[in-house]
Parts: sequence; C-alpha cells; structure tokens
Amino acid sequence: MENSEIIKELKSLCQLDIDAVHAYNECLHHIDVPEVKRQIEHYRADHERHIKDLSALIHSYKEKAPDFSPDLKGYMLDVFSKIRSLSGTEGALKSLKGGENLTNKRYAKAIDQDFPANIRSVIEKNYRDEQRHLTYVEECIDNKVWKKAA
Repeated sequence: MENSEIIKELKSLCQLDIDAVHAYNECLHHIDVPEVKRQIEHYRADHERHIKDLSALIHSYKEKAPDFSPDLKGYMLDVFSKIRSLSGTEGALKSLKGGENLTNKRYAKAIDQDFPANIRSVIEKNYRDEQRHLTYVEECIDNKVWKKAA
C-alpha cells in the first residue's frame, strides 16, 4: 500500500470519528436514561481516542490530521441527529445506530486494506470498539430502555 493511500485512508477514518463525536454530542443532550447516557459518554470517549490515535499515525507521515469539525457528511449526520433526537432517548439511540452502522462499515472496509502492522493494530482495536458500540445501541433499542426508565 502506497503512503499516499495510507494517509488518505487514515484521514478518512479520523474524519469519520470526528463526525461521530459531533453526533454523539448532539444525541447526549436528548438521552435521559442515566445508565445509557453514561455508556454513550464512554463511547464518545472511545471516538475521541480514535481521533487521537489516528492523528498520531497521520502525523508520523508528516501530514496534518483533519480539523476537529464535521465535513459535509458529518454536517448531514449532525442535522439528522438533531432531528431524530427531538424524540428523546429513543430517537437519539436510533440516530446513533445509523452512525454506528456507518462507522462499522468503514472500519470493516479498512480492515481489508494492506496496512503496516502498527496501523493495522490501531484500526483493528478501533473496529472492535465500533462493533461493541453498535451492539450496545441495538440492545438498547431492542429492549426499549426509554420505556423501562419511565
């Protein structure tokens, strides 16, 4: 894999996690189930760690990591999160599920790339986080946690 391809993919994943943090921030305003909110805050911290780790890898190639602002896709995700979250915890979780589906697909695609071992290990770790996030959000939706908390 060429360095330019590696950098492009790392920047794309980093932007994806930046967009996820912005969506999480919006959704957290609307989650009123304390244990769910705490878990989602932990998952937001995972995305922040992904940004830090991916940025370090990008910097190791003497490149600039993306700024901490959403791109057009992230802006659309943020708007979707705002609209969906207006219905409270249920809407916020459904919005997060959409975002986590996207991040899982992107990380699954990245896993298939021929990265150097140090980069592959970061991507694999991040992907495991993303799988855990999606599983938890889906379980919350399936169990209708917003009704049980009422």
